[in-house]
Amino acid sequence: MFTGLSSFPLTPMAHDAVDEPSFIRIMARLAASGTDSITALGSTGSYAYLTGAERARVTRLAVEHADDTPVFIGVSALRTSQVLVNIKEAERAGAAAVLVAPMTYQALTPDDVFELYRTVTEHTELPVIVYDNPGTTHFTFTGELYERIAQLRGIASIKIPGVPADPAKAQEHVQAIRAVVPEHVTIGVSGDAFAAIGLNAGCDAWYSVVGGTLPRLALGIARPAQEGRADAATAESQRLAPLWNLFTEFGGSLRVVAAIAEHLGLAQHKSLPLPIQGLTGSQRARVAEVVHALDLAE
Repeated sequence: MFTGLSSFPLTPMAHDAVDEPSFIRIMARLAASGTDSITALGSTGSYAYLTGAERARVTRLAVEHADDTPVFIGVSALRTSQVLVNIKEAERAGAAAVLVAPMTYQALTPDDVFELYRTVTEHTELPVIVYDNPGTTHFTFTGELYERIAQLRGIASIKIPGVPADPAKAQEHVQAIRAVVPEHVTIGVSGDAFAAIGLNAGCDAWYSVVGGTLPRLALGIARPAQEGRADAATAESQRLAPLWNLFTEFGGSLRVVAAIAEHLGLAQHKSLPLPIQGLTGSQRARVAEVVHALDLAE
């Protein structure tokens, strides 16, 4: 389950509540797309802004509307006890795996993070994906910590940040991680602009922001890379450079992907949880231009 494209959908909001009809619409779109898995309640799914009840509801909706596509559920929280509660909800809903990031307010140490994953793996039979996202969590994993955590029973995959832009250096980076984790633990790249480079460098999976809203676009990179057609995957990623540039210009992928979903009618206007305001009118116009120019509407 932990190879290929894993699509991270938005959890759209409306009037300070989860917009369930829009979420169901997004899930149905993903289920029909051919994506290899769906990861709900990741950072793109704004898990940190939701109440426990909202998260439990989204978890159930995700599994119910995914058809036969495996669903991974983000269960991260500031307190370990809350993580375990979220895991139980994922288990009850029928999730295929859980995604765990080390959420922080006070800075965490490597031992703090190791104990988090040790506790999680001792309390669930579900496979666990390690979520390394320093731009959001402000915690940076080391190779040594990857190695320690990957030895725990139940660790199935590690989602790494974007790889170096140079293909040779990217390959060295992925090989260094592969050398310290067991063979059964897959390595998944994130940072959509680096997906083709990461997959071509030996990553097993792509944990994709854009795949949650534009899954066929993401598959246009993932499938060639999986089939060994590195040049085709690279060419498609380069074609999408205007989109990746928006991610950089507008401070990350979340606001841009939300604007795309709203532009395509998949979510209502201002679909992000407050206090996140989303893009301005002029920025939204730029996004719409790129959607049109790259023919991104699916």
